[in-house]
Amino acid sequence: MDAGSGHLVWAEQRLADGSVGPGVRVFRHGSAVAVASPGLSGRDRIAVAGEPGDALELVPDVLREVGPGYRPFGDAELIGALVRGVPGLEAGGGPFLWMETAEVPATDAAGVRWLDVRGERAAAGLFHGHFADSYAQPGRPGVRRWAGVYGEDTLLAVAADAWSGAGCGFMAGVVAHPRARGRGLGAVVSRFVVEALVREHGRAALMVDADNAPAIAAYERAGMWGRRFGAAGVARQ
Repeated sequence: MDAGSGHLVWAEQRLADGSVGPGVRVFRHGSAVAVASPGLSGRDRIAVAGEPGDALELVPDVLREVGPGYRPFGDAELIGALVRGVPGLEAGGGPFLWMETAEVPATDAAGVRWLDVRGERAAAGLFHGHFADSYAQPGRPGVRRWAGVYGEDTLLAVAADAWSGAGCGFMAGVVAHPRARGRGLGAVVSRFVVEALVREHGRAALMVDADNAPAIAAYERAGMWGRRFGAAGVARQ
């Protein structure tokens, strides 16, 4: 798949032997590809790419196969075309950016390390107090490991390697302690995780709300570039 299809690679959740992850199904029609992936970053998702005309033929068939609980996502213009053209499909939430890179960050991430069990307990407390809505939290399915940076004995910022698959590592759960915000620690811990993911999988990616300018700037400093994405879901009856 080309450089613009990272979300398809991610949704495949490929294993080391090259096979797709458990429960993943890949569908094609003309130029359109849809990858239905269960439990991916907290949701059942369908990664979609291709020409709108072909996607309009493909996506309704995929939804009939996998069920209406799956949420298509992809480039914002394509999702907009699907919402307009597929009966019962509606926009799901605000726009976001899919960000990725295949380059190792140019600057290092001094002071960051992978957390041990004690560190992950501290990370859990950080989420409980300051980012309770995050899909990626210590102990949740698909969350592989956590990186963090300390100030004295306090955990100041963390980020997770979560829902990664062969060909596309994924970063999630980036959060900084309120008293540490504005110090660039989110960017530092992000660089550490991005470097590890690129070296291991050849690509690192994440999703971030389109209006979260500070976070986007931090990820750009880690060498990532973004595309405007959208998501959709079947309207409840």
